[in-house]
Amino acid sequence: MTPIDLGHHGDSEVLPGLVDFAVNVAVPRPPAWLRQELENALDDVARYPNVTPAVDALAQLHGCPASSVLVTNGAAEAFTLIARARDWRKSLVVHPQFTEPESALQANGYAVTRLILRPETDFVLDAARVPDDADLVIIGNPTNPTSRLHPRATILGLVRSGRLVVVDEAFMDVAGDGRDSVLDDAIRSQGLLVIRSLTKTFGLAGIRAGYLVAGSAVIAECALTQPRWSVNSLAVAAVVGCAGPRGQEHTRAVSHDLSFKLSHLVARLTDAGLEVVRQPAGPFVLVHHRHADLLRDGMRRRGFALRRGDTFPGLGPSWLRIAAREPAMTDALVAALALELAAINQSSQQDLALTHATKDPG
Repeated sequence: MTPIDLGHHGDSEVLPGLVDFAVNVAVPRPPAWLRQELENALDDVARYPNVTPAVDALAQLHGCPASSVLVTNGAAEAFTLIARARDWRKSLVVHPQFTEPESALQANGYAVTRLILRPETDFVLDAARVPDDADLVIIGNPTNPTSRLHPRATILGLVRSGRLVVVDEAFMDVAGDGRDSVLDDAIRSQGLLVIRSLTKTFGLAGIRAGYLVAGSAVIAECALTQPRWSVNSLAVAAVVGCAGPRGQEHTRAVSHDLSFKLSHLVARLTDAGLEVVRQPAGPFVLVHHRHADLLRDGMRRRGFALRRGDTFPGLGPSWLRIAAREPAMTDALVAALALELAAINQSSQQDLALTHATKDPG
């Protein structure tokens, strides 16, 4: 496999002073009521954290037993717990996608098989391409960075005896009506596990709050290697708040706003001459342009941070991920893009003219 920097993420792109279109968090900060909940939780940080209230809140939200929920220190810890849960014979990661699952498996001594979805098929998954002997399959839905939402039936088609299918649903809570989630299926099955995160929808990247939902036996396997107190008191308070009525109201509002932000972003980027992967479902889009690497560098000089695509397996330097933001921010981005694209085109034409002159000096 071609060496790729799997540890590169969107936050690496955002230097001080840059307008952030690189990180795929849907809101810039937690809502005011949640910030108050976090402030209130500071009174108890002298005590060791008790994760039970968070487990109970999530179990009530999803209508499942508490034994079907495991709260984690963000999705990153979840991937490590999964890597350690069993002695996997053949682990497969569907790419392009979030690179932490593969990083966690590699760190625990596994050679990872990559199933690369292709742009010419709009990154659609064909379940028949997954080898029969893969006993661990990991896929994002909607997938980062393609923003592709795979149908529930396709995901369920991956399930078979002796295999665990892990579905990273970090963006599912804002992906339309959620009908393609397999969370309810995971509760009833020992072959499915769903990962959810509060980071994206509630602006909580610094709190590290995520969770697993699966059959109780699968949850017990993952819990075996989880360090004690890995979920801190602020994360517990965040989970309780986000799983409650105000949290669900916030989620619905973010989902509603996202549909407008995405449609505006897609239209403006398309008009600017970038090729956007169709039907994005997450709070970001994946775009293609032959000069994407030059465009990213130029946009940094103009004050905007975009996420490079070449650190995702299956993509390359001609890809960028761009987060959905407020329309006014998007308009400012596209105005700068137009200037940068014009400068790149002019430079390319000058280079071409110089090449012709060198070849034919007469």
